Amino acid sequence: MKTCQPPDPNTRTPTFRPPPGACDAHCHVFGPADIFPYHPTRSYTPPDAPKAHLARLHAILGIDRAVIVQASCHGPDNTAMIDAIASSGGRWRGVAIVDDDCSEREYRRLHDGGVRAIRFNFVRHLGGTPDLAVFERAVERIRPLGWHLILHLDAEDILEHEARFKRLPVPIVIDHMGRVQAKNGLDQAPFRKLLEFMRNDNCWVKICGPERVSSKGPPFTDAVPFAEKLVEVAPDRVLWGTDFPHPNIAGVMPNDGDLVDLLARAVPDPALQRKVLVDNPARLYGFDA
Repeated sequence: MKTCQPPDPNTRTPTFRPPPGACDAHCHVFGPADIFPYHPTRSYTPPDAPKAHLARLHAILGIDRAVIVQASCHGPDNTAMIDAIASSGGRWRGVAIVDDDCSEREYRRLHDGGVRAIRFNFVRHLGGTPDLAVFERAVERIRPLGWHLILHLDAEDILEHEARFKRLPVPIVIDHMGRVQAKNGLDQAPFRKLLEFMRNDNCWVKICGPERVSSKGPPFTDAVPFAEKLVEVAPDRVLWGTDFPHPNIAGVMPNDGDLVDLLARAVPDPALQRKVLVDNPARLYGFDA
C-alpha cells in the first residue's frame, strides 16, 4: 500500500489576497487515524491532516470558506468530514462518498451535516471505473436532495464515458481540469471535449490541481492556459481549490501559497476572481451571503 508524502509544512503567504468570502472548493481532511481510521481496503495511506491543519492553512491563505471532499482513503465512512464541517460555524460544506449500503436516513444525515454532493472516482490508480450500476443508483438517490455529482477522472474517461455523462440528470463537477496533460496541448481531444461539456449549463469544472496537469513541474505555469480557457468558456461555472493536503503527488509537492498566486495569474481580472472564488461556490453550495 502506497504511503503519501506530507504537504509542504511551510505555507507561504500569497502575494494575492483573495476577496472576502473566498472558498477553497476542493480540499480534504484525513484522520487523525486514531480517531477516524482509514478504510481497510484503501489504495494509499495519507499522513494525518485533520481539521485544525486545514483551518490553519486557510488562515494563512486568506480563505474564508471550504468544501471538504471525501477521499478514497476514508471510503464511504464520511465521519471525519462531517465532524470537520460541524466545527466550522457554517463556513464549510462537504462532498461524500457513498455505496449501495447508504440508507435514506444516512443521506438525510449527510445533508443535515452540510453535504451537498457525492463523488465517484474513475481514476485508474484509485481503482478505475466504478460499478456503474451503483453509480446510476446513487445519482437517482441524490436528485431529490438537490445535490450534484463530482467526477474524478483521467482525461481519457471524458471521451470513453461521454454519452453517460451527458445524460446525467444532476449537475456535474469535473475535478482537476479533467486531469488533462499539459504536454498534449490545448487541442488534445480530451480537453476539446471538456470545453464542449462546459458549454452545457449542467456542467462545472475545478481549475485546481495544476501540479497534476503540469508536465514541466514547479511553478506549474504550463497548466495556466488550460485554466484560462475554461474560465473564458464558462466563467459562471468554474471553481477553485487547493487540493490540500495533496494526496498521491508523485513529483514535487506544491506550496499552497504559490497555488493561490498561480490562480491570480490564470484569472487576473478581479471581477472574474470574485466569481471563481466567491460567487460560484456560494451558489452551488448554498453559502450564506
